[in-house]
Amino acid sequence: MSTTSCLLGKHHKPHGGCCHRRKTNHHATVPELFGANVFSDQVMRERLPKETYKALQRTINAGASLQPDVAAVVANAMKDWAIERGATHYTHWFQPLTGSTAEKHDSFIAPSVDGSVIMEFSGKQLIQGEPDASSFPSGGLRVTFEARGYTAWDCTSPAFLKEDGGGNVTLCIPTAFCSYKGEALDKKTPLLRSMNVVSKQALRVLRAMGNTTSNKVIPTVGAEQEYFLVEKEYYLKRLDMISCGRTLFGAPSPKGQELDDQYFGAIKDRVSAYMKDLDTELWKMGVTSKTKHNEVAPAQYEMAPVFTSTNIAADHNQLVMETMQKVALRHNMVCLLHEKPYAGVNGSGKHNNWSLATDDGINLLEPGQTPGDNAQFLVFLCAMIKAVDEHADIMRTTCGSSGNDHRLGANEAPPAIISIFLGQELTDILEKLAKGEKICSPEGCQFVKIGVDSLPDLPKDNTDRNRTSPFAFTGNKFEFRMVGSSQSISGHNVALNTIAAEALDEIASRLEKAKDVHKEIQALIKETMAKHSRIIFNGNNYSEEWVQEAKKRGLPNVQNTADALKTLIGSKAIKLFSKYSVLSKDEMHSRYEIYSEQYAKHLNIEARAAVQMTRRQYIPTVIRYISVLGASASAAGKHGGVQKKLLEKVSVLLEATGKKVDKLETEAQKARAIEDVGKQAAAFRDKVIPAMLSLREDVDQLEELMPADMWPVPTYSELLFKL
Repeated sequence: MSTTSCLLGKHHKPHGGCCHRRKTNHHATVPELFGANVFSDQVMRERLPKETYKALQRTINAGASLQPDVAAVVANAMKDWAIERGATHYTHWFQPLTGSTAEKHDSFIAPSVDGSVIMEFSGKQLIQGEPDASSFPSGGLRVTFEARGYTAWDCTSPAFLKEDGGGNVTLCIPTAFCSYKGEALDKKTPLLRSMNVVSKQALRVLRAMGNTTSNKVIPTVGAEQEYFLVEKEYYLKRLDMISCGRTLFGAPSPKGQELDDQYFGAIKDRVSAYMKDLDTELWKMGVTSKTKHNEVAPAQYEMAPVFTSTNIAADHNQLVMETMQKVALRHNMVCLLHEKPYAGVNGSGKHNNWSLATDDGINLLEPGQTPGDNAQFLVFLCAMIKAVDEHADIMRTTCGSSGNDHRLGANEAPPAIISIFLGQELTDILEKLAKGEKICSPEGCQFVKIGVDSLPDLPKDNTDRNRTSPFAFTGNKFEFRMVGSSQSISGHNVALNTIAAEALDEIASRLEKAKDVHKEIQALIKETMAKHSRIIFNGNNYSEEWVQEAKKRGLPNVQNTADALKTLIGSKAIKLFSKYSVLSKDEMHSRYEIYSEQYAKHLNIEARAAVQMTRRQYIPTVIRYISVLGASASAAGKHGGVQKKLLEKVSVLLEATGKKVDKLETEAQKARAIEDVGKQAAAFRDKVIPAMLSLREDVDQLEELMPADMWPVPTYSELLFKL
């Protein structure tokens, strides 16, 4: 990987100012606080020589090579800025295929000839690092003993400072992570590739439609984040929560979410204090935390940011998840990001709000009020309808995980069937345009000519209310609602960008050859509705009727991750991602191997935790209780009917529990012995999961029969309501 260039994409808008470290305390105003720990555009303007700043901007915005002398100046300025704010170390912050982030910290110190040290940071150290890649998953892209990997500076995502609870400050440099031969070992590299591809194809469409001013198209994202909070004391008493991030056992609380009194309810003082600290930490790192509220389930909450470019949004969402968990610990709470921490109440998702915008401020999914805007909107809308219909299986695959399998289709989240919600008004307009029929508005009915006449206004309020849709148009963007709360959003946006690029590529080729562009757009709408309208569904996605209707339409309904992941190694997906150089065939196969293995490993951890809890906590506790019941029944004599009846119930359940825990252990052992990752994932799905669920049934029944003071772990009532 070259040391004279950085990875490319569109830079974010300048932060609202750079503050000295002393201003980041609780007395600082929000404008002073925001971006205080970001090496932002404004900081670079202030600290870099004018020519150096211009050269860096050419690299960021136009893809020009970054010369070594420019990198050296930038590195020195970045180092001085970080040290002024208390930093002693720097790290290349990257996102391996574990789904989390990774960092190796190096200090700025360098030995001097007189035995002292100086603080150094070179352009080479800024641009490229060489971490040990042997312990990160590669899915066969390299053998374990070949440990070399490279981190390469992504100068399109600003460097920032992270502060920990002990006051330590580290300069974090966002980087891509590649193998010695250049294969992507991370989430960022394919995302940057996909952003470049969709920009190129979208620009072709815009040029064909007469736009000569836009120079780049940026996919933008706002990733809403749902999460649970739980008392740290209770969390530490449950092996399942510590090991798996969710409860494997737990009888229902008498009260759940049935009263609808949690959603948007008043935020408790303790939670509000946590949210305030969370906002402060995120704002300092330039994350635009905008909205916070109670979610549907007890002890469930949501944070939503402002839109930004997809690359920065993905980086920020990783920071959001990490910061949520760190700050919670400071408040003696634990933040749960698992998709389904508790059975019987809503799980957590992450709504990925995606759109396309030009570098001169045009939202390409904004309907607009003029004929030209309407035509542009209709073209890009048709592209997405076509893309989602042709590649629904790929979109479903990106949402696959053992955690998200609990949530999708569980009458709380979109089902595993991909469909698009447009709203009835917009759907009617498309259908009438396709048929050449009159379109009616309050001003009357008329035949609409593309590029000549304006469409009726499409108020955003008409298209944002179908919470059951997996992919809903919400006025000027699409909301992808299937994303799991613990997942990196990079994979979902790699898919969205790439499938959009393919559709736009085909449309651009048509428009570039057309003698009359607007007539071609009319034909495009007609063809799109004829071939792809099956993907549009404006009804209740939770209903059984939709499942049957989707089957009639031929839409895929992939129920679990083990099956969904097979799409990654199918010829259609490999052809798509290879064609646009987003992911090679080998990189696609590596991801199939890694994600299938992760699926099996997560379920194996759950099985082992369930066995340990049952054998070391539940069974011994129940045996002690049986002894108490037996003694009480004997002492009561003929009046011990209640004790005897309870003793029989508990004894029967205990015996069944013993048999079921043995079966679970056996099935898990068999699954672990399978070498083929696909077959192993299927074994965990078909054998281990049912065994865990069966064991849970008996343990949960025992919980409801046991004295509260004897039950060995905190109950759902404590976990959900004693915060």
